[in-house]
Amino acid sequence: MILDLFRQTAAEKVTPEAKASATGPVVAWHSAGKVAWSPRDTVSLTRNAFSGNPVGFRCVKMIAEAAAALPLVLQDNAQRYVDHPLLSLMRRPNTAQGRAEFLEALYGQTLLTGNGYVEAVGDEAALPLELYVLRSDRMSVIPGSDGWPMGYEYNVNGRKHRFDTRDGHPVICHFKTFHPQDDHYGLSPLQSAAQAIDVHNSASRWSKALLDNAARPSGAIVYRGSDGQGSLSADQYDRLVSEMESHHQGARNAGRPMLLEGGLDWKPMGFSPSDMEFQKTKESAAREIALAFGVPPMLLGIPGDATYANYQEANRAFYRLTVLPLAARMSAALSHWLVGFTGDALELKPDLDQVPALALERDAQWARVSQADFLSRAEKRALLGLPADEEEDA
Repeated sequence: MILDLFRQTAAEKVTPEAKASATGPVVAWHSAGKVAWSPRDTVSLTRNAFSGNPVGFRCVKMIAEAAAALPLVLQDNAQRYVDHPLLSLMRRPNTAQGRAEFLEALYGQTLLTGNGYVEAVGDEAALPLELYVLRSDRMSVIPGSDGWPMGYEYNVNGRKHRFDTRDGHPVICHFKTFHPQDDHYGLSPLQSAAQAIDVHNSASRWSKALLDNAARPSGAIVYRGSDGQGSLSADQYDRLVSEMESHHQGARNAGRPMLLEGGLDWKPMGFSPSDMEFQKTKESAAREIALAFGVPPMLLGIPGDATYANYQEANRAFYRLTVLPLAARMSAALSHWLVGFTGDALELKPDLDQVPALALERDAQWARVSQADFLSRAEKRALLGLPADEEEDA
């Protein structure tokens, strides 16, 4: 009897079921909130800044293609080589790539991640038979007890391969840009341009969403009934939503006038493109991306840039300030790594005499050096970066 009494009391205290959201009484107060930046890891940056951004894509392609197209010369203190095993290796690094494709992949990886890796394949006691560019996002440095790299590890789908040194010489050639806070990895230009890339991508997405919404800013439809009632019935609400979706949203409904029945009023709640200075914001972000890569905005067709008087000056500055320093540094590191297998004192560098963008500078330099009567022929050749003349020395 007592147990039945307790059971009855508990049953009477059961709260009746209510079909309502628990968050109903909560008032949502919308504020500006925090800025949502994209992830800064290598894969996300490459996807957002190269695959998903035309400015970043064009900057990387322009630098990589221009640097890979530069002719290379091999020379020492005595002569400039026309035929050499190292030149043959650079002309055909592997069976799948020529020199331009190989160097473009190497420059592209370095620009996107700040790091470039080249694998040497072949005999351990001679010049490598083939060279391969490895993906930077899959490679990790293995530091030794002294802090310097003692090996590299390549990770693909859970499978790892380790590259160790070969007779004291590294099998992997690691190119990296300057990074003030990392001892083993370089800093990509994408890291510096990440915020500008987010702004540019967000502006593009906002423009697309605005076009899909009939090129009008967002707003609210306010209902005020004749009797002072401020809410619609369920049927009226469903009918209004259906008409908005079918007749007033999407690019095909752009410009269609909206017919509001009695009691309905439209209140805009967003800024128009002119109020936001939308186009200026997007162009400013594009210039910042180009600035991080060192590409003159004029070469990308970005309006509002008057830094250079004409296209020719901008192209010359592009080669002189961006392409040539990168190509010279990369070719010097690559030749130093390759001659380490043979011990030869050779230097691989870009041939500046065959760069069309520097033709005016080259003509002025040659004329200036040739008119210097106080210099000997050997000194003139040295100033022009040419090897010594064997006949003159004899």
